[in-house]
Amino acid sequence: MKDIHQWFAEYSDSHQNDLNEKIHWLCVPAIMFAILGILWILTPLILALVIAAILVFYLRLSPQLTYGMAIVVSGMFILALILRPILLPLCITVFVLAWIGQFYGHHVEGKKPTFFKDLQFLLIGPLWVLSFVFKKLGIKY
Repeated sequence: MKDIHQWFAEYSDSHQNDLNEKIHWLCVPAIMFAILGILWILTPLILALVIAAILVFYLRLSPQLTYGMAIVVSGMFILALILRPILLPLCITVFVLAWIGQFYGHHVEGKKPTFFKDLQFLLIGPLWVLSFVFKKLGIKY
């Protein structure tokens, strides 16, 4: 299994353009929130199992980033509770718009999204975004 630095190096290869990076910093968390919201509304048990499996995957890569991601997910659930009356249509809209943004970013970059190569990169994207926050705060992972 690749370590976190190998995953990030490979992921970063198709995220060199400043605009594409900024789009990802916005759209990756938006997509994550949308998926969590949709699954929470439609199938909360499956959502709990998915989150548990993803956190185990993350824990093998970086305990520090896993803790950070648990905090992020908790914050997203608090936001979802606040937005509960409009959550499903909001999440569907956010999901579609954020993916449009992602593909536009890759168009600007001139490289295909990494998940076309390996679907696990769909899980690496959120950690990659979080790693920028950790770097700014001086937290090692």
